[in-house]
Amino acid sequence: MKIAAITFRLYAPWVHSLKEKRMLVKSLIAKLQNKFHVSAAEIGEQDTHQTALIGVAAVVPDNAFADRLTDEITRFVEASTEAQLVETVRELR
Repeated sequence: MKIAAITFRLYAPWVHSLKEKRMLVKSLIAKLQNKFHVSAAEIGEQDTHQTALIGVAAVVPDNAFADRLTDEITRFVEASTEAQLVETVRELR
């Protein structure tokens, strides 16, 4: 059993308030949790209006499953938000 973790850094240039950012982040986190049954949260950049740092973690049985799941989650994030995906960091523990 392993833990797959992904960190997404998103940039949304049209966001001008923390309230707008919170709506974007909460929507994306809810979609990730409902579709993939993973843990997801905003893990940094809480006070920055246009940048969001979202962490996603899941328990996986093996490396192959972790690779497939992280690829699918990354594609989903790219398709589910208008924000630009600036950086993706993957870890397997």
